[in-house]
Amino acid sequence: MAAVAAGAGVGLQLIGAAAATLLAAVLVAVVLGRRRRLVARAPLVEGKPAPEDGCAVGDGEGAAGDGGTDVIIVGAGVAGSALAYTLGKDGRRVHVIERDLTEPDRIVGELLQPGGYLKLIELGLEDCVEEIDAQRVLGYALFKDGRNTKLAYPLEKFHSDVAGRSFHNGRFIQRMRQKAASLPNVQLEQGTVTSLLEETGTVKGVQYKTKSGEELKAFAPLTIVDVPSCFVGLVLENCQLPHPNHGHVILANPSPILFYPISSTEVRCLVDVPGQKVPSIASGEMANYLKTVVAPQIPPEIYDSFIAAIDKGSIRTMPNRSMPAAPHPTPGALLMGDAFNMRHPLTGGGMTVALSDIVVLRNLLKPLRNLHDASSLSKYLESFYTLRKPVASTINTLAGALYKVFSASPDQARNEMRQACFDYLSLGGVFSNGPIALLSGLNPRPLSLVAHFFAVAIYGVGRLMLPLPSPKRMWIGARLISGACGIILPIIKAEGVRQMFFPATVPAYYRAAPAAEYCVIALVGELSKPTPDATSGKMERLFTWIAWKSSREC
Repeated sequence: MAAVAAGAGVGLQLIGAAAATLLAAVLVAVVLGRRRRLVARAPLVEGKPAPEDGCAVGDGEGAAGDGGTDVIIVGAGVAGSALAYTLGKDGRRVHVIERDLTEPDRIVGELLQPGGYLKLIELGLEDCVEEIDAQRVLGYALFKDGRNTKLAYPLEKFHSDVAGRSFHNGRFIQRMRQKAASLPNVQLEQGTVTSLLEETGTVKGVQYKTKSGEELKAFAPLTIVDVPSCFVGLVLENCQLPHPNHGHVILANPSPILFYPISSTEVRCLVDVPGQKVPSIASGEMANYLKTVVAPQIPPEIYDSFIAAIDKGSIRTMPNRSMPAAPHPTPGALLMGDAFNMRHPLTGGGMTVALSDIVVLRNLLKPLRNLHDASSLSKYLESFYTLRKPVASTINTLAGALYKVFSASPDQARNEMRQACFDYLSLGGVFSNGPIALLSGLNPRPLSLVAHFFAVAIYGVGRLMLPLPSPKRMWIGARLISGACGIILPIIKAEGVRQMFFPATVPAYYRAAPAAEYCVIALVGELSKPTPDATSGKMERLFTWIAWKSSREC
């Protein structure tokens, strides 16, 4: 029996190695082709002078006192604050309207992947993770049925400071707000946006209520809307994780549990509770669920801290949603952040996608001296939706696929896929480095993601066929492959096959900057409930409804 088991192990390794080699060859060909396309495209964005100053919108009441605003940003969260600083640093006059400028207290937006940290560096915001007791994150540890494996980020080729970061979301946001407000051309104001102002199909600005209750209007031609996503969680105090400086994922029943440090003395625990209706916190149902269903599956090293956190009553819930990026190109409007695109928080990729989007938008706007012709600018910015795809679609697809694979199921084929994924990652080398590079945002290549996903499925089938195949095992293997397709293909379809794998074939990919001069608004944040006297424009109703509905559900 030992000889048979050893032979099975060797055969399994050979199958994995052969699959990885074949997939690697395909990836190399794709990467080389993409690089050639990028070189050919470079002159469209690079080499153009940055704007020396902005321009007044010139059509009404400017929010800024200096005669006009180039960009209005609604919401000063992660995306809004970073966008305000980035555009302000490029010379744009920015007016930020935030519902509440006090430090936020949220249970999401606390884990920044290394790829997101690299985007912070690119935006000049890396010092925002300093002086907030942020913790370095060097990888993940996976736990399943008493076994565990450690997956390190492939950081060998980067500066020693490059790693993931985990922190209190509110502290991070306040640091970015301070950084943005330090620029003389960036104005932060507390107020609640109630509607977007539309004129002949173009969003011209916003109507908002100030902290004192005064109703005002602000004008600028590009609007960017952002709304936060949701989850469920609690904080463990004075708790030492089994693997320091690592996120911990427990493949529990019925769904995964995530632990990561948010300060030197606190650990965040996120428990995914499936279903639309979660147990009530007020009645004690949630505490009972956590103690009876979740706690027995927690590693013994942190069990006592987990129970103590439940007894303390610091349980909070936020709805979790996924939403593919559906472009809404409209003159004067641009969706960004979670109003535009959401994914499951399991992989902690939300901030990485948001910061990557800001880099793309910054690069598109930089060649423009000002931003006044909303129609031409909107057509030019259609390329934003394509250029963001490599990073965004990789992280979105991985988040959705991993959540489904890591969740328990009564289906034997799904459970085989779950076990195969754990064992595949435990092999180490290319089998763990590839997936963790995707998760970290360091390798945003959709084809690499698909290759590894189906390599896991093939690995699972190979395990089933050893030492000897049987009709039952073959049937389970066939259902495993079918189930894998059922998981990833709908996600890819929602993201857009052409935009995801062949972005260079999309006409907007090559769209050059308009020759005329223009002017911008950016809305990044929450809108309040729509009012009866609000402008009746189609895009205004869409944005207001999205923001109001999401903020109410949270």
